[in-house]
Amino acid sequence: MEKHNDEISMKDMMGEIERSMKKLKEGDIVKGRVISVTNDEVLVNIGYMSDGIIPRNEVSNEEINLKEIIKPDDEIYVSIIKLNDGEGNVLLSKKNADVIKSWDNLEQTFKNRDIFNIKTKEVVKGGIIGYISGIRCFIPASQLSMNYVEDLNLYNNKELEVKLIEFDKHKGKVVASAKEVQMEKREKQKQELLNSLQKGEKRTGKVVRLAKFGAFVELGGVQGLIHLSDLSWKRVNDPSEVVSVGDTVEVYVLDFDKEKERISLGLKDIKSDPWNEVLNKLKEGDIVQGTVVKFMDFGAFVEVIDGIEGLVHISEISDDRILKPSDVLKIGDTVKVKVLEISSENKRISLSIKSASTNIEEDLEKYNDKTEGFTLADVFKDKLKDWNK
Repeated sequence: MEKHNDEISMKDMMGEIERSMKKLKEGDIVKGRVISVTNDEVLVNIGYMSDGIIPRNEVSNEEINLKEIIKPDDEIYVSIIKLNDGEGNVLLSKKNADVIKSWDNLEQTFKNRDIFNIKTKEVVKGGIIGYISGIRCFIPASQLSMNYVEDLNLYNNKELEVKLIEFDKHKGKVVASAKEVQMEKREKQKQELLNSLQKGEKRTGKVVRLAKFGAFVELGGVQGLIHLSDLSWKRVNDPSEVVSVGDTVEVYVLDFDKEKERISLGLKDIKSDPWNEVLNKLKEGDIVQGTVVKFMDFGAFVEVIDGIEGLVHISEISDDRILKPSDVLKIGDTVKVKVLEISSENKRISLSIKSASTNIEEDLEKYNDKTEGFTLADVFKDKLKDWNK
């Protein structure tokens, strides 16, 4: 009777042990605790009736020192290769488990649209190859940068910030993009900059492009335009007269539109407007020397002070009838002009070339010597034209 009870007790105990053991099958991924490490294998407790063994070649495809990368009591994931290796042990693979776990992690990364770093290893047709946790990842040439990439080799053996744009675990297809990360960062910078802008403030930027109408300046995520008229207080015919691509410049924020993402910039100092001092330097009736800087159908613009131009209407250029200013003037000519009117509020000055000439002749008339039969005006008559050119 006592023997029968012992048999029942032993059977119960074995049943409990069996029930406490994991139900495993080949291909399962399980977590285990490292018992010991030798130069050739790793012994792992996987909560099964037998311990598991990971041969050296199932840890990694590379030459490694097992004792350096795995320590006793480490918790690791392993894949079941065989439940019995012929010696009563379970044959395990760490590298298979790593790959499977990596695919699972990568799938989650794709779903979350996470950003991660990848080291590029090889240039191939149409792009470049990198590896993330041992998984091959393709980056198309069009996704390497926001700018056109001509030489793929410049991106080889580099660490790039990327996000996955295509993922198919069953086909083993993984495609990443560095361009999308750059665009997201640029958009974030752009919004931060637009939200922080204030009219009249000074910003540092870099000239990135020149156009006929002005220069584009990169401010950090967004570009602003310096119109030709805002490059200098002096007349500018081409932006290359003042700036070059690559120049670092300090600019003033003149205006901006957050919705349209447009920023108007000025290179000239808005506080040193020469029009603020024009009345201290000029007054109506003055005769001054100036330079012809521009023609219009209705007249010529003459710069009389640095940054200050006045208009000589076509009717004020000559006593003779002319069809256009270029009939008697050339760009760059130095001429004498009379200030007819100044409107500093509207930043306009009306000038006259013919009145300046008339005034000089009138002054000479005061010194006429009638007794000698000729006048100083007669003597200098032919010279006056040259003096007014």
